[in-house]
Amino acid sequence: MVRRALLFGRFQPFHKGHVSIVKWALYEVGFDEIVFLIGMASENYTPRNPFTAGERIEMIRLSLKDSGMPLDKAITATIMTLETSIGSVHYVLSYVPRVEAILTRNPVISKIFIDAGIKVLQPPLFNRDEWRGEIIRLKIARGDESWKNAVTPSTAKFIEDIGGVERIMWMYERD
Repeated sequence: MVRRALLFGRFQPFHKGHVSIVKWALYEVGFDEIVFLIGMASENYTPRNPFTAGERIEMIRLSLKDSGMPLDKAITATIMTLETSIGSVHYVLSYVPRVEAILTRNPVISKIFIDAGIKVLQPPLFNRDEWRGEIIRLKIARGDESWKNAVTPSTAKFIEDIGGVERIMWMYERD
């Protein structure tokens, strides 16, 4: 059987911290594949969720390519915004191929998956002070070019090419 782990997140944007978790899961823990479940796929163009689900899928693929990871180790799926409950776990699992474990540091998510009988692994923290979506979005909104250091080069270019910088600046001005 293929060893598969679920990485469930908003990925706003997909950054080097996410890349580090994937490398840890594949090369240190020994999973064969990672299922990226893009949460809150139904929300975009907001300060907290500026990118569309499709844009986030592209960022994942670009980041993996930049990092030298084969795309055949990645499966992507999306799910609309959900309330956090034990019932949500079964709903989430119906959207993805079978997984052995979920990778999360969120204590609430951990608890509901454990209660549903799913193994939970807490990935290490990787440069959390800089590689965090909220920090990256704030840097973009402030015009601080150092945000590019938190994502892979192709992802930075993609964000610029889709007008993501202007979009985030515009959103933060109105928020």
